[in-house]
Amino acid sequence: MIRLVTLDMAGTTVTDQHEVEACFAEAARKTGLVVSDDRILAMQGLHKYSVFQTLWEETLGSTTHPEWQMRVDKSYKVFTEVLENHYLTHSITPTEGCPELFDFLHEQGIAIALTTGFYRKVADIILQRLGWLNGLNEQRVGSTSSRIQASVTSDEVEKGRPHPFMIQKAMQVLGVPDPAQVINVGDTPSDIQSGRAAGCRLSVAVINGTHRADQLAPHQPDRLLDSLFDLIPLIQEINATR
Repeated sequence: MIRLVTLDMAGTTVTDQHEVEACFAEAARKTGLVVSDDRILAMQGLHKYSVFQTLWEETLGSTTHPEWQMRVDKSYKVFTEVLENHYLTHSITPTEGCPELFDFLHEQGIAIALTTGFYRKVADIILQRLGWLNGLNEQRVGSTSSRIQASVTSDEVEKGRPHPFMIQKAMQVLGVPDPAQVINVGDTPSDIQSGRAAGCRLSVAVINGTHRADQLAPHQPDRLLDSLFDLIPLIQEINATR
């Protein structure tokens, strides 16, 4: 029986028309980092600071380069400024099927946890503007009456995706010890990998986010869904055969 669904934010539950990638590209351009759009896309879902660590390592050839740390910090600082301004000044909407899925999960008593490669400040800006922060305590854990039951960011665990730690923290705070009772959902390769690393019953991907079906299929998700709405019959099928 499914007791918990963990979902990524940007591109999965929060509409993303490649805005995060655009914020990365703007920060890169402003700080002298030359990187292709395809390379930025390939790193979506990962902890944002580690993305700049990797990109500057690739550019400079080594993390021992005397300017590596300075350039990483500068790019990341500019990125946070661009990203925060974007989410404070642009419209934010749930993805197709997200409200219906949340309603269904509430009706079934299945907990909802949002995981993200964003740091806490940005995650809270998004949650606040969507009304999903309501009912969450200081640890960002809610109750059965709150819209979501937990929010976990990559800066709150040992390592972000593709590692399983965000999913495992959500399981811990919500009292779901068995990963066979968890479905993980995302829209990037690292989302799929984190769900598999956590041992989730299913690690599925939606194709209406930042990646197309042909970009996600090689990473072997358990299912490819057109939208979050398609998760409803899948859960119904699993729980009907328990």
